[in-house]
Amino acid sequence: MNMIPTIQPEALSLHPFTAFDKGWMVLSAGDYKADDWNCMTVSWGFVGTMWNLPVAQTVVRPQRYTREFLDKYDTFTLCAFPDSCRKALQILGSKSGRDGDKVAESGLRPMASTVVAAPSFAEAELVIECRKIFRQPMTPEAMLDPRAVAAYPTRDYHIIYIGEVVAVRRE
Repeated sequence: MNMIPTIQPEALSLHPFTAFDKGWMVLSAGDYKADDWNCMTVSWGFVGTMWNLPVAQTVVRPQRYTREFLDKYDTFTLCAFPDSCRKALQILGSKSGRDGDKVAESGLRPMASTVVAAPSFAEAELVIECRKIFRQPMTPEAMLDPRAVAAYPTRDYHIIYIGEVVAVRRE
């Protein structure tokens, strides 16, 4: 198993546009030890400071299976991977955990996280462990730019999740 050293959240140096949009991340929610969790590839989110706390934010469409675990449990993880895992991330982002064991198909190895119940992955170069502190559905009325509204042709607006960063592990 790959042991990733823990660092303080404020010591994290990250290129967020690359990490999320170009590199993709895996969002996991649920309870690893209870074997009640799911994950998905995400490319939208941020890491920063909010309410004087180190936070990470991700968004999930309401129909995604992972959303059920985000709503049921208090923690989630965001994991970044080397380019060699790109095919695995495509599987996690294109298949539903409702329909089969996409994690086994991906070949990635889930593992217990350091602080939170949600799992992380042995292959991850970066693991951001979060305790959920905010949840808010997006609405078209709140979108001030037509490009934002255009991203939702089927009106399946994301739900915003913000978590306090409680642990960071970086290879």
